[in-house]
Order: sequence, then C-alpha cells, then structure tokens
Amino acid sequence: MILRLSPDHLRLIAAEAEAAWPHECCGLLVGRHDGAGEAVVTRVEPAANLMAHTRDRFELDPAVHIRLLRELRGTELSIIGHYHSHPDAPAEPSAEDLARANDPDLIWLIVPVAQGRAGTPKAHRLDPSGSRFLPVSLMGK
Repeated sequence: MILRLSPDHLRLIAAEAEAAWPHECCGLLVGRHDGAGEAVVTRVEPAANLMAHTRDRFELDPAVHIRLLRELRGTELSIIGHYHSHPDAPAEPSAEDLARANDPDLIWLIVPVAQGRAGTPKAHRLDPSGSRFLPVSLMGK
C-alpha cells in the first residue's frame, strides 16, 4: 500500500502538529483508493482533539467526521484515514493506537513532534487480524 500526499498537505499537517504541541493534533484524510494499492489524499481536514487536555491521546471531534461523511456521500471521495501527532515520541503506533484501531482500510498517519518541531511522518494501517500495524509507503503526488 502507498499513501500519496502533496507537499501542501504535509505542510498543513506539520503546522497543525507544531501548533498543538505538547498535545496531540488530529484530523482526517480525504481521498480515494485507486484500486492498484494506492491511496491518494485530495484533502486534509483538521479536527479538534477532544482529549487535548492530555498529552498522549486524541479523540477526533465526531461532528467533523459526521459532517465529512455527509459531504462526501455520492462522490468518488471518502475518508481514507486520519492523522495525529506524537509529541516527543516516534511516528510509530502506540499501544493506545492499536487498542483504538478497528478498520484495516483506514490509514494512520503519525507525525512526530520533538520540542515543538514536526519530524518526518510515517503511515500505517491495521493488519486484517487487528493484532498489529503494517507500514504504508508515503509518497508525494
């Protein structure tokens, strides 16, 4: 699996992650699967983190999720994943991420933020058994 994001999308996510530090940011990735193992992001939708009072958790505002589902109904686009940051931690899924993951079709893009500076994000998806994450290649578009 390959995830394609534009440099503008990556800059937006990095800016969100830096602004939220030392807490986690979160948002949704909108796009399409091309049928050849690629997911192409066409839009990044930042969302409020309802767990922003904690340092190591995120809960995406469900109102943003519901609004997007309605908006995308009947189009070729869908929510293909989400992103969140890991303040002062690597861009690897945490035990909390694994416990909350439930859809192997959704991509988890994680951006590390060290001392307020965003690092290189990594993408992952849940393996079909639900027991671990698999890496997803991150490419520009």
